[in-house]
Amino acid sequence: MIDLSKTIDLSTTYLGLKLKNPLVASSSPMCEDVGNVRRLEDSGAAAVVLQSLFEEQITVDSDELDRFLTEGSELSAESVTHFPELTHRVMGPDAYLAHIAKCKQAVKIPVIASLNGATQGGWLKFAKQMEQAGADALELNIYYIPVDPDVPGAAVEQQYVDLVQAVREQVKIPVAVKLGPYFSSLANMAKKLDAAGADALVLFNRFYQPDYDLESLEVVPNLILSNSHELLLRLHWVAVLYGSVKADLALTGGVHSAPDVVKAMMAGAKVAMMTSALLKRGITYLDTLTTELLVWMGEHEYDSIRQMQGSMSRNAVPQPAAFERANYMKVLSSYAMR
Repeated sequence: MIDLSKTIDLSTTYLGLKLKNPLVASSSPMCEDVGNVRRLEDSGAAAVVLQSLFEEQITVDSDELDRFLTEGSELSAESVTHFPELTHRVMGPDAYLAHIAKCKQAVKIPVIASLNGATQGGWLKFAKQMEQAGADALELNIYYIPVDPDVPGAAVEQQYVDLVQAVREQVKIPVAVKLGPYFSSLANMAKKLDAAGADALVLFNRFYQPDYDLESLEVVPNLILSNSHELLLRLHWVAVLYGSVKADLALTGGVHSAPDVVKAMMAGAKVAMMTSALLKRGITYLDTLTTELLVWMGEHEYDSIRQMQGSMSRNAVPQPAAFERANYMKVLSSYAMR
C-alpha cells in the first residue's frame, strides 16, 4: 500500500512560516492548557493560535491609554453591554505572557498569540510584550460593534487601519488581522489593511449574539458551535480577495471535514483554522482529518496543497460572475418546490 504522506506534499506557508499542513487550531479557551497545545501538535496541527488576551480584563494606568479610552468610547464602550458575560476566568497579562513562553518550550510548531484589545494604547503595549515573550506571530482579534448612530462607517474603518499601522510599527513578528464580514465594501477594507501592513487576513470572526431569558428577563450568553454551512461565506470572500491583496488569507469558521479544507485551499486560503470540529470530536480528530485529506488528494490526483491553492478563486474560474450579483437570480431560481 502506498504511503500517501510520502507522495503528497501537504505543506503550506502562512505569515512567512513554513507549516507541515494547512490545519491550524484557531484561538479558543482550549488553548489555555499547555497539555492541550502539546496534544494539538501530536495530533497533526501545523500551528496553534492561543486564546485571546482581552484588554477589558486588565487594569492599565497610562495617560496614553486613558486618552484612547476616552476617544474610543463611542466605538466600543457602549457595545460592551451587548457582549455575553465571560463564563470562565480570563488569563491576565502576566500569566498570558508566561503561557506563551511555556507553549514555545513545549512544542515545535509555531505559536501565534492573539490579542483582543479595546483601545489603541492597550493594543500597542501588549503586542510588544507578546513578541518579547516569544510568540512567532500575532493575531489581532478585532471585535468592535459600533452602536452609536452618529459614528460613520468610514470612522470605524479608519480605526482598524490606524490600529494595524501602529501595531505593525511596534513589532517585527508577522501580524494577522481577524475580521468580521460586516463592512459595506469588504474588498476595499481588505485592500486598506493590506496597505497598512497586515501580513494576513483571517476570515471571519464570528459575531456571538446573546439570547434573551424570558423568565429572568436577562440577556444571556448563547454560544453555538459552527457547522460546515458557515464555510460558504468564508469561501466567497477568500475567493474574491485571492490575488487582490498581498496578505495571506486564512479561513476560519465552518471547517469540519477534509472536503471543507480542500474548498478553503481552492478558494485561495493558506490555512484552514478550526475549533468547533475539535470541540465536537476531540483533538485527535486532527489525525483523522489529515488522513482523509491525503486520501482525497490521492484519489483526485493532487500532488500538493500548493497545486490547488487559488484554483477556484474568482480570478481562476471560467465564470467569475458566480461571486457577483449575476449569481443572485440563478440561486433563487434553482430551488424547486416539492
